[in-house]
Amino acid sequence: MKMHWFDWNDATSTAEMIRLEISALTPPPDVGPIEEEFFESGDDAVLRLTGAFDATERLPTRLRVRAREIEVALAELDPTIRAAMEVAASNIREVAEAQRGSDPRPVELPQGQAVTIREVAVGAAGIYAPGGRAAYPSSVLMCCTPAKVAGVERVALASPPGPDGRISRSVLAAAALCGVDEIYAMGGAQAIFALAYGTETIQRVDVIAGPGNAWVQEAKRAVYGQVGIDSYAGPSELMVIADSDTDPTWAAFDLCAQAEHGGESILAAVAVDETTLEDIAAATERIATEREIDPDVLLALIQVPDLNDAIDLANGFAPEHLELLGEETVGLAHRVTTAGCVLIGRYGATAFGDYAAGSNHVLPTGGTGRFSGPLGPGTFMRKISEVNVGKEAATVLGPHVDALARTEGFPIHGESAMIRTQ
Repeated sequence: MKMHWFDWNDATSTAEMIRLEISALTPPPDVGPIEEEFFESGDDAVLRLTGAFDATERLPTRLRVRAREIEVALAELDPTIRAAMEVAASNIREVAEAQRGSDPRPVELPQGQAVTIREVAVGAAGIYAPGGRAAYPSSVLMCCTPAKVAGVERVALASPPGPDGRISRSVLAAAALCGVDEIYAMGGAQAIFALAYGTETIQRVDVIAGPGNAWVQEAKRAVYGQVGIDSYAGPSELMVIADSDTDPTWAAFDLCAQAEHGGESILAAVAVDETTLEDIAAATERIATEREIDPDVLLALIQVPDLNDAIDLANGFAPEHLELLGEETVGLAHRVTTAGCVLIGRYGATAFGDYAAGSNHVLPTGGTGRFSGPLGPGTFMRKISEVNVGKEAATVLGPHVDALARTEGFPIHGESAMIRTQ
């Protein structure tokens, strides 16, 4: 693991220095050639590219997974794993249901018109769950459950096949628990293009959500506008704010746990006391060596003047996950404004949020927490305005509309309103 001590200037410039260091190490990939090949060959390109870039050693013969294979995966799932999935899914569903809120009520306005803002689910959602040599059923639960809670009629899951050319059974079982409608064995940027534009086999979707590597995220960025996306979710990030009460070994395990996501993971430890940082660095290096963590993972170490500066740094950096591990840091949680998920207190390991606490682990990364948040039912919903204008409201509003429209050079707008006042 790479340890890098950053000098403190102020919260904004220090956060920018860390981001610049990271961007220099991991420039975004070019997904253009994959997009061109996709448009040339559709299904054939998706199958060929999945065989070339994903972990499979056996090229899949079809994209869509058969319903029988999904049913068998759930029926034969280890009972302990199934129980864990059901607990996680139940918690995720309960939190997602709470986010939907009550039915909207019309706003009655003085001129007599009524305005209602209501939410409706998108027609189809595409979910990407990473896979290949590893399997991530938790990502299926995190994305598909809120989509179903939102009321999406058609949820299509894409996940890379493993070495045997098939999607992991644990992923299929999680999809069955969530009521996923379609599953496709495909991965990488080509899967995102297939969901966004459609192929001979796959109907296009309205929104694409889910975590993935840099190739997946760049493809999501490329198709935004053709479809909606959740956020720029990946690679994984964790910032730990510690004080003298923090157990350095616990902090080190949390940092190394996020480093399991691979060499692109971004880790940061922040403290007022230099000794605290040194202890965390030493424990992290020891555990990373013992557990054979990817040596390319960057751990940024930042000593700050006080804990308020630490929170300012977190707000400037906007980490995906933020842990407040010391007793003194817990009282500052209300000041955090940009982190995707804040884990509060010494027992608040990010792993709880990643799996079963009920919060969502699909979170904004790369600083995008400044303007986006966790995946939830709202990711799969759109707002519609309903405006009910009666005769009385038209009579009162018409002259105002006419005046504004003529000011902007749109006289027919004004006439279309005024004709209703005659």
